[in-house]
Amino acid sequence: MDSKTKRAALYRMVMPGHVCPYGLKSKWLLESHGYTVDDQWLRTRAEVDAFKAEHGVETTPQTFIDGQRIGGNDDLRRFFGKHGPAKGDTSYVPVIMVFAMTALMAAGASFTVSGSPFTLRAAEWFVSFSMCMLALLKLQDVERFSTMFLNYDLLARRWVPYAYVYPFAEGLAGVLMTAGALGWLSAPVALFIGGIGAASVLKAVYIDRRELKCACVGGSSNVPLGFVSLTENLMMIAMAAWMLVRPMGGM
Repeated sequence: MDSKTKRAALYRMVMPGHVCPYGLKSKWLLESHGYTVDDQWLRTRAEVDAFKAEHGVETTPQTFIDGQRIGGNDDLRRFFGKHGPAKGDTSYVPVIMVFAMTALMAAGASFTVSGSPFTLRAAEWFVSFSMCMLALLKLQDVERFSTMFLNYDLLARRWVPYAYVYPFAEGLAGVLMTAGALGWLSAPVALFIGGIGAASVLKAVYIDRRELKCACVGGSSNVPLGFVSLTENLMMIAMAAWMLVRPMGGM
């Protein structure tokens, strides 16, 4: 079909107090693929309910192409060959994005201080910035983090308060390591929580073969517990060991 003749019908909620964001995404996605969109607004709750009943669907927006119902925004993304998340899907993207951003931050800070983004200090900052960022994500909702953490952490399952202490300890160690201060405190803290964490992941994933979600980027994430989770803890262990060999405060 010629791109100029491609047409789609989109039914989405556009109410005085609410414009469906998924409807806006679907409209943009269709237009970006060359479709002329017959944009049908559902302006009241009654219109929405009537539309759902007529077509036997539970959600809006709904897209129709050549008279065939494609579905909601996730279905439309899959129709165009893009990833559309399904319920229960897991992804390493959140933690990869954290590490990518902290690596860039460390390189930027190093360039500002020394004129080069590739320094030993940049490597140290990458680890400490990562610890701070991951702690921040956990601290957004400590209750949800602690619940997920209790699924696998060996110490937390024996002493529940540790699940609440962990993100604060990780953040404290990260800040002190960034500053190169109080190595006598930050190194043992990082070594302790990193060691317990690594042992917990190894047991849960590689010995017990359990399929769990990791609490490393907070309690609402869909990051699978596994190699990336283990990496977070190994980074803390390596940083702590490095500090004990060459304290940052003396550099």
